Formats: sequence, structure tokens, C-alpha cells
Amino acid sequence: MATDASSSMFPPWPDRLRHSAIILLAAGLALSALVLFGEVSPTIAAVVFVCVAGAALVPWRLHNAVASRDEVLGINPVEAAAVSAVVSGMPDPAVLLDRAGRVIHLNAAASQLAPALRKNELAQFALRSPDIITALREAIATAEPRRTTYLDHVPVDRWMELIITPVSVPTNFGGSDYCMLMTFHDQTPLRRVEEMRADFVANASHELRTPLAALSGFIDTLQGPAKDDAKARERFLGIMHAQATRMARLIDDLLSLSRVELSAHVRPDTLVDIVPIIRQVVDGLEPLAGERQVRIEIDLPATPVQIAGDREELLRLFENLVENALKYGASGGKVMVSLTSAASPDGAAEVRVMVRDFGPGIAPEHLPRLTERFYRVDVGDSRAQGGTGLGLSLVKHIVNRHRGRLLIESALKNGATFTACFPQIKTPAGG
Repeated sequence: MATDASSSMFPPWPDRLRHSAIILLAAGLALSALVLFGEVSPTIAAVVFVCVAGAALVPWRLHNAVASRDEVLGINPVEAAAVSAVVSGMPDPAVLLDRAGRVIHLNAAASQLAPALRKNELAQFALRSPDIITALREAIATAEPRRTTYLDHVPVDRWMELIITPVSVPTNFGGSDYCMLMTFHDQTPLRRVEEMRADFVANASHELRTPLAALSGFIDTLQGPAKDDAKARERFLGIMHAQATRMARLIDDLLSLSRVELSAHVRPDTLVDIVPIIRQVVDGLEPLAGERQVRIEIDLPATPVQIAGDREELLRLFENLVENALKYGASGGKVMVSLTSAASPDGAAEVRVMVRDFGPGIAPEHLPRLTERFYRVDVGDSRAQGGTGLGLSLVKHIVNRHRGRLLIESALKNGATFTACFPQIKTPAGG
């Protein structure tokens, strides 16, 4: 029991304590012998023994006090559970390093981003990007923040931004030191938006430049060689009118798309009956159907079907779908427009407006991209039909704003079916 008590009382330095006991025992025997032989008085022997005991035990007691303080404060204040909890709670990948670059804490997001990261190991061995290593070395050397952007190829290509922030921390004895907080931010969505914007501007400029060049060319011709040619003037003016109409439609589609995108986060809350909207669209496109020799068949309920929607946007949506069917599915000779109720994948009731043509159909590889801006299956045919390449993109955005879905089904030589699905409004019984 005595051994256990000693070891529990003085765990850090058992050897030093044992050496002190040996010294005291030797001193006690020597002083006792001197007293027995009359060489020194008992009083002097007692004073000498106390001095020897102090010299042997006081340094150990001081060290034991320091060790006890370290146990209370911890070897490193940054390793406290509270700091670990803060790092773990950060939403973005975060890693806390000591000034040597070793990992002290990391959260789950950082482990997922860089699985090779390990506590108490150098971060540069796990983060092999030259940009990261350079920024980390500079931050450690200067104790100043560093920011860098790099491309991460694993598991998929992602643009990441790394911010290294020196954080001042207290030491155990009243001083201060610093560690490095590394936070990673995924910039991929912003990069993609920038790329989409650049592509959009390039495509819009190209689409506007083509009719504008035609108009400029015909104007020059009418002012020059064909100034007095009535027949040429008549033909050129018809072409100019068609090009001007195309430009106007493109600008109109661009403005409509911008308006829908600006209000994409606001769901329409006005109740509208979509049955008369569809009838209005079909009636308005009858001249085009007659011109293309296509018959429009409608299957609509006799009772109102209400949804929460924007009437003007819904007119534009159905007009685009039916007009596309008349233009690109004309060879089938028939377009069907129907309205039904069904259950969505999550079980909720929804209203489905289906527009089906019986034309040549669309190859499967084109289906995922049909709603991209300016994407065309056949560029020449689309422009010949007066298309802007924005119709289906506008349809998709309007459907999304109405919290609905757009379904596209097609196969070569079997026509195409576009279905706009909207959440169904529950009407009170007897209403």
C-alpha cells in the first residue's frame, strides 16, 4: 500500500524521489556516526541534516508543482475540447495547425476533402497541391493571412479557395504563440455561373450579330445598286422584315428570361384557371397550324383547373411548347394538347399539361441539353423556323418558378412529348 501511495503521489519523477531518499539516508547515517564519536554536537548534526534534506527535496517539489500545473492547464491550450468542438462545428472544411504545420484539429468536411489528413502529422504531406504548400509556408513564415485558389481533380473537378488565418493563442506560462486555421471554400458554383454568363453573352452577341449583319447588308444594297429596282426592293424588304422580327423575338425572349430569373425565388400566389389559357394559346396558333398543315387536337376538362401561377408567364410557357410542336413536328400532321391530374413521385397531386407531336423525334443524346440556353438540335433548321434557342430554357425557368417539373420524352421517328407538371391546388368541398 505504501508503494502505491508513493507512486500515486509522485507519478512524474519516481527516480528523483528515490535518489533523494538515498541521499537523506546516507546523510543521516553519517551524522549519527559523527555524533556517536563526539565529532559534532547533536544540534549541529540536526541543522546539517535539515539543510541536506532541503537540498534534496525542494527541487523535486518545485518540479512536481510545475508538472501539476501543466496537468491542470494541459500541454497545449489549443488542444482543448472546446477548440476541437469549434473546428468540428464549422460548415466548411477546416483544419487547425500548429506553427510547424502539424494537424491539431480537423472537422469531418476536411477529412472528406482530404482523406490523407491525420492528427499530429504535417498537413503538407496530405495536401500536395503546390499552391497550398506555398501559401502555407508563407503564412507560417510571416504569420500573415494567405489566400489561394486551386483546382481539385478528386473525385471530380472542383475549384477550391483556401484561406489561411494565423490565430494567436496563449501558452501555459503567460506568453503567446500562434497556430494556423485553414478553411476551404468550394468556388465551383461561382465559377460555373461565370462560365455560363460568358457563354450567354457570347451566344447572345452571335445570335444578334447575324440578323443585324443581314439588315446592314440589305440596307447598303437598297441604298446602292438596288435603289431603283422595285422587284429587288420588295424582296429585300421582306427579308429585312423577317430578320428584324427575329431580332425582336430574341430580345423579347432575353428580357422574359431575365424577368423570370429575377423572380425565381418568389413563387406565384395568384390562383389562375389554366384551361382558358391553353385554349387561348391554341386559338392564337391556329394560323401557324394551318400554314404548316398540322391539326391541333385538344383534350381539356370542362371544369376549371386552378393552380397558383402567373398568367402571362403561363401563356408564354404553353405558347412555346405548342409552337415548337407545330414547327418541329409538322411532318407528323398532328399535335395533341391534353390536361390531366396525376400523382408526383413524392405522392402529391399535380396537374399535367402534355403537348405531343408525331414528327421525327429527338435523339436521346440531345434530351438532357434541350433546356440549355441557345442549345439547338439542328442549328440550321432552328434558325430557318425562326427559333431563338431560348424557348425551352424559358419554359424550364417558368416551370421551376411555379415549383413544378418539366418532363421530356422522345425517340427518333416517334415524335416528342413535353409535359409541364404543376402542384395541384386543393379546393374546398362544395367550392
